[in-house]
Amino acid sequence: MVWVHGLGESSLCFAQIARAPALARFRHRLLDLPGYGRSPWPAQPYSLSDAASALQRWLELEDQPVVLLGHSMGGVIAQLVAERAPRCVRALINVEGNVSEEDCAFSGRAAALDLEPFVEFGFDELRDWVYRKGLGSAALRGYYASMRFADPRVFHLHSRELVAYSKAEDLAARAAALELPALYVAGRPDGVCARSRQLLSEAGARWQEILPAGHWPFLDRAAEFAACVSAFLDEAAP
Repeated sequence: MVWVHGLGESSLCFAQIARAPALARFRHRLLDLPGYGRSPWPAQPYSLSDAASALQRWLELEDQPVVLLGHSMGGVIAQLVAERAPRCVRALINVEGNVSEEDCAFSGRAAALDLEPFVEFGFDELRDWVYRKGLGSAALRGYYASMRFADPRVFHLHSRELVAYSKAEDLAARAAALELPALYVAGRPDGVCARSRQLLSEAGARWQEILPAGHWPFLDRAAEFAACVSAFLDEAAP
């Protein structure tokens, strides 16, 4: 299983769930994308399409297809890879990936500013906002820690692209059109918005809720999340 983190996140968020007994039959690779976590900041910001292309090239070196799991922005990147290189992907699990504009809780705040103001003060303000909200949320406390390592220029470009992808409202239909096993996992009531759930249902995409949970269902309800993923893979990628 290859795990792809979200905007401003790092592989740290997957450290516990990747050790879940229900997923023990897999080898796990947890990535830090350039500009996030322990990876160096790139010389220039790169697009989500560039990230998908780089991940595709890496997966093409593997000796067998992988289970690709992406969270939030990582779900969008993982879906792009699955569209471009289905032979490399045994199954896709998109956890709380962007589907419509209301899903842009963090990216929307960053995208509202031009690059220079965001770098100068906007990213600090966003991290302070996450810190305050994290006083009552373990998931957000972990997110704040990862955000401290993120490259603001990369974060800003990815935020703008996520807003654009979300406004188009075509990712649900594209997920349904994939010619490989794919599952969207939503946290509820505090995860992906009602409009996104509607779009997934209307498109005929396979999706499942984790209750009660928010944007990080694998942290909020680890056992339930692992059981959900394991059951899907038993059926789709035994």
